Amino acid sequence: MKIDFNIEKDESTRAQIACFAPLHGCKEMHVLFQSELFGTFEQQANLIKNGIEKFCERHSEYTLMFCRVLLSDASNQQAYTAELMKDVMHGATLSIVQQPPLDGRKISVLAYFATEMSQDEKRSFIFHHNGYNHLWLSDAGGKYNSYLQSVELLTSQENLLKELGMTTLDNCIRTWFYVQNIDVNYSDMVNGRKSAFNLLGLKQDTHYIASTGIEGRTAASSSIILLDSYNVKGLQKEQVQYLHALTHLNPTYEYGVTFERGTAVSYGDRKHLFLSGTASINNKGEIMHVGDVVKQTLRMWENSEALLSEAGGTMDDFAHIVVYLRDYADYETIKKMFEDRFPHTPFIIVHAPVCRPGWLIEMEGVAIVENNQSQFANF
Repeated sequence: MKIDFNIEKDESTRAQIACFAPLHGCKEMHVLFQSELFGTFEQQANLIKNGIEKFCERHSEYTLMFCRVLLSDASNQQAYTAELMKDVMHGATLSIVQQPPLDGRKISVLAYFATEMSQDEKRSFIFHHNGYNHLWLSDAGGKYNSYLQSVELLTSQENLLKELGMTTLDNCIRTWFYVQNIDVNYSDMVNGRKSAFNLLGLKQDTHYIASTGIEGRTAASSSIILLDSYNVKGLQKEQVQYLHALTHLNPTYEYGVTFERGTAVSYGDRKHLFLSGTASINNKGEIMHVGDVVKQTLRMWENSEALLSEAGGTMDDFAHIVVYLRDYADYETIKKMFEDRFPHTPFIIVHAPVCRPGWLIEMEGVAIVENNQSQFANF
């Protein structure tokens, strides 16, 4: 089966929906919420919050599991957003990051919903279904430099996972490292992640984790790193596949970083394909098409398609896409390209410089494909 795409509108909010809905079993929705009206930040935020509430009423069989809020100015917007979103989260995990939407809005929200999920009585951010536990974590560093904040955040995550009978090595599927002033702080984040991973057993001869390292920040100037992660308990090792596309990309450790290009998680009835931040790079680790955002986009798509194909997916299987641009001036060009290539897929383009200045654009996303592997429990 294919993903169904739809748009729901009310008087104030637009919800772009990608829905994977088998005849039997759990249904999933990835939704991009945006205000239909442009105004002050508080006006836009309130419209989105009300829109999410109405959406949840219309789709009451679904449970909200995770929200990422993208802001234009966290210093002035984060506190209000955090308080406002309490009413709709119902214990699910909330991530708030400054990555200005380039369509002129001050706030946009990416949300993930699923049916048949039950929340843990003691830890509401853990969702149970069919023998699997799903949990998203979001935490920001508080002091020191980007190296030490990366180590601290990964260590803190490991300690929490251990309390839940999990580890980063065995259960972490996807991470996002949002780095304040990435041109300055990225290398220290990379070294801190590498040091922490080495202690946690994530090495070249084991595996790393699908990841995005990108410009982003919180309201606190001292928080150089914001770490988000998605973790699953109950998977067999055979259910997790790491994507390489060696015809197009090289192993990341060859240029000193430690993440997987992508990860596919197989359930009995479907596969989730998590595409890491992907840019215009070749299999020697070299930036392709320096200075040309159009050619970089085409190469980025080529690399993404190669990764997805290793797990039986295509570009049409994306449930959502996030596009990161270094230069505001490229927005209209890239918007037109994505609208033509992905006319139905929910996507958002934000201002967020990539980890190498020569990369003008990067994308990430989640794809869902039908699967039939009865040796594994359904999602």
